[in-house]
Amino acid sequence: MLSQVVELIENKQFFGITTHVRPDGDGVGSSLGLCWLLRSLGKSAEVIVSSNVPVSYQKLPGADEIRLVSEIDREYDAVFVIECSDVLRPEIINLDKQFTVNIDHHATCEHFGTVNWIDSTASAVGEMIYNLCKAIGGRVTKEIADCVYCALVADTGSFHYPNTTDRTLKVASELVKVGAKPAEISEMIYNNYSWGRIELMREVLNTVRRDDSGKVAFLRQTLAMKRLSSALEGDNANFVNIPLMSAECEAVIFMREVEDEIYRVSLRSKGKINVAKIAEQYGGGGHKNAAGCCVKGDWDEVELELVSEVVKAVKKVHEEELELSFA
Repeated sequence: MLSQVVELIENKQFFGITTHVRPDGDGVGSSLGLCWLLRSLGKSAEVIVSSNVPVSYQKLPGADEIRLVSEIDREYDAVFVIECSDVLRPEIINLDKQFTVNIDHHATCEHFGTVNWIDSTASAVGEMIYNLCKAIGGRVTKEIADCVYCALVADTGSFHYPNTTDRTLKVASELVKVGAKPAEISEMIYNNYSWGRIELMREVLNTVRRDDSGKVAFLRQTLAMKRLSSALEGDNANFVNIPLMSAECEAVIFMREVEDEIYRVSLRSKGKINVAKIAEQYGGGGHKNAAGCCVKGDWDEVELELVSEVVKAVKKVHEEELELSFA
């Protein structure tokens, strides 16, 4: 709960902050925003991660101070774990032995923390960090504003995903008043990739297929594609959303090879199609329209199974809508 987080911060001094492996805009932006908030309150705080921060977020204030670690190597009064489905997601050894504060906006998140603050109504953890700043009586500095605004933009898809609410836009407005510059932050996020991203995109999009209905698209990224394109970590961001640009497409499955017969799967959908429920079947989770999981097995067989599950979810929504139209 927020009140517990406020009390902890007021009574403790040394804090670590981390987020999931291969951090995204909300993970990095929220972690840095929280770090700046804690420091503004006279606390000692640092951000630690187990994998490199993508180039798109390396210009955020404080990003150059993020420490790359494989295990907890310092004593903290508490470690804030940002946007993680479970305590293993940061891939940091001994994190499970710390006093942890779990902060997330995914309803599927496990309550693994010593303290758990989960708000599934928030568009991003960044929105929660802003609320924390207000609740604890902190001042939203330019650094906090830049980091939190980045988190909001990244997790709402520039405010066009369904998780965008009037509250999200009000927070964004307040951040802009403090000094966050929307054009500069959007330029940093979306126009700051390597040329390898273009090469990788070409290879990945060449694999796009659709089911017989045309409503479900699926695409692949192999390890060879990443190697041959010289793409950097994070260069495949938002590839899963490209097929959704088609009016006919209602759901997408993007499988990325990480090891032999091991794949990370990103699921996206429109409207009432709930891909989070499908991700949960494979030990993953997320939002109704944006979720993910990790799967193992023969690529063709796993892909066929996932496509079948998503097709069923799409058909179910259309059948329910048809029933309502005749009710």
